[in-house]
Amino acid sequence: MNDDKWIAILMQLRERREPCVLLTVLADKGSVPRNCGTKMIVGREQTFLTIGGGHLEYQSIAMARAMLEKQSTMLHTEHFNLGARLGQCCGGMTTVLFEPLIQAQPQITVFGAGHVGQALVALLSTLPCHIIWVDERADLFSDAPQGVKTVHAEDPLDAVHAAPAQSYFIVMTHSHPRDLELTEAILKRGDYRYLGLIGSQTKRQRFEYRLAGKGITAEQLSTLRCPVGLPDVKGKLPAEIAVAITAEIIAVYQAAS
Repeated sequence: MNDDKWIAILMQLRERREPCVLLTVLADKGSVPRNCGTKMIVGREQTFLTIGGGHLEYQSIAMARAMLEKQSTMLHTEHFNLGARLGQCCGGMTTVLFEPLIQAQPQITVFGAGHVGQALVALLSTLPCHIIWVDERADLFSDAPQGVKTVHAEDPLDAVHAAPAQSYFIVMTHSHPRDLELTEAILKRGDYRYLGLIGSQTKRQRFEYRLAGKGITAEQLSTLRCPVGLPDVKGKLPAEIAVAITAEIIAVYQAAS
């Protein structure tokens, strides 16, 4: 067994707001790499501990990450024939329990670390969500709240492609061309839960014209929230804009739940 290390790992993941799946060997028969009770933890990017390696572990990790991608919260058991099915030399049989112990929280990717971005991330960091904060200027991340993952990206488009399905995106960079580029890439993904773009109604009209010329349909554009934020929350100060955007995200999240 893995003793009690898995408990400390789960606590660390909870503090970092990272979803994971706990794998437990429920039963074993014959020659197996690990005995009943052995545990392993699978996150989106990392794995912790082991249930024996080889094809058994490889397939188990793939199954666990598929559960994370689908945001599954249901327990699942899988029976493995280590000889015929997986080509392992052990030749025994084992049953693995897949248990999503940490409910997947919405991922919010914020592009831009200017004054509004600073105020917004400070507010979002108090909510049960996983925040990715992206900017090309690394020096602006000096006051990043605890738990927020900062990404100093030469090409912010990489963060668009790396985000999981049903992500929340907020675009507020220091560059209108960059805003347009990011908005186009996110719209073309089509699998987001929320896309907000900072700017006026005039900016929206200008972007709609250019995006339509790039093949973005009217239906896709209708999902773009620009001006971003609840209209009833007014004000032009960074904190006021941040409150309006956060309120809108909470409304979308609660509706989805």
